[in-house]
Amino acid sequence: MRKPDTIERLYLDFDGFFASVKQQARPALRGKPVGIVPFDGTVHTVVIACSKEAKARGVKNVMRFRDAKKICPELILQCQSPDLYRRAHNALLAEINSVLPVEAVKSIDKLCCVLDKGNIADPEGVASKIKSRITEGVGPFITCSIGFAANRHLAKIACKMDKPNGVTIWHPHMMPGPLLDLPFDDIPGIGGNMEKRLFKAGIYNMKDLLATQPKQMRKLWGNVTGERLCYALHGYEVQAQKSERGMFGHGRVLPPDLRNFKDARDCSRLLLVKAARRMRREGYYASTLYMWLSLRLSGMKEAGWSTKHKLHMANDDQAVLKALDVLWAEARAKLRRDVKIVRVGVTLGDLTTSDTRQLDMLINDDPERTKWENITTAMDGLNSRYGKSLVTMGPWKLPPGGNLGGKISFTRIPRAEDFW
Repeated sequence: MRKPDTIERLYLDFDGFFASVKQQARPALRGKPVGIVPFDGTVHTVVIACSKEAKARGVKNVMRFRDAKKICPELILQCQSPDLYRRAHNALLAEINSVLPVEAVKSIDKLCCVLDKGNIADPEGVASKIKSRITEGVGPFITCSIGFAANRHLAKIACKMDKPNGVTIWHPHMMPGPLLDLPFDDIPGIGGNMEKRLFKAGIYNMKDLLATQPKQMRKLWGNVTGERLCYALHGYEVQAQKSERGMFGHGRVLPPDLRNFKDARDCSRLLLVKAARRMRREGYYASTLYMWLSLRLSGMKEAGWSTKHKLHMANDDQAVLKALDVLWAEARAKLRRDVKIVRVGVTLGDLTTSDTRQLDMLINDDPERTKWENITTAMDGLNSRYGKSLVTMGPWKLPPGGNLGGKISFTRIPRAEDFW
């Protein structure tokens, strides 16, 4: 395993991305505390993202609306605009690529780059060029924080040290000094449960962690992730493992007046069709449909309920919607009628790629199955041609706020097709 003797990676994180994009698009919001919410018209919601002005007043991402308003009465709420964020992301990516190639997009507001010899010699200049391109090409109200280090993991940690709009450079000869005073929750890969496990093992701070051997880290994590983290923190170049696609799914928090069986079912149908379209575009079939619900009864906290149904390696709309009807029949039979369905989600799992799909000969030759697959293919073609959900299987009425399948996504970058 190689240990670089100079900085080789840049990690970039946009500051308050969802709120700052809104501020750039709407001048009236600039310089003011802004909170992004899933939908309008209710106080029973959550601020899912906020601007740097709101954060300076104590508001945090994923904070209840009422709590945020107590902390910051002047907070301005804005409904999410996922397609605006998608377009802003693509524009920002183009500006950054004009300075140096983007190695990997880690989420809609985070990315990393590999530095060449010229960039290694002048990291401050590289950061200045990126920030200037963003200001000139997209707008001055979208800012970013940038970290430089020997590997991606250290650069990601460095990126958080001087937010917002900062630049942090950790040369290998400086390490591990900058890490020693950091709390565990500043280290990607160490969550609350892992922190408890480290305390139990007698590891109370970063100095203790850095003195822990790789094999012991592997044992603490229960897999190779701990060992990889150990090497990354010591400045080694650790290649990211390639992840395999495991599922396609969507979830949605329902507005208060839609938290009933009928409206939740209607919403789940739309979510499932969106997920199935994505699955077909990427060339997969699913063998299991999962459905999960977040429920609330009067005077009780939220509880979860889930179920699943087997599929015959399907990806057409008729097959998955038929399976969804079975799951909703089960939900109606098992759940109390007065329950409030706060959130609904559907997931297509147990995936098989189209080139490795194997079926029973009789199922594969079933004329009914072939018919519905051909119908779905034809619908996809028409919708793609006209750039909207022109032809659908059943009604296509979006709930308030819309954005089914194209909502705020911190990890997946929506495509234009997600908004049809």
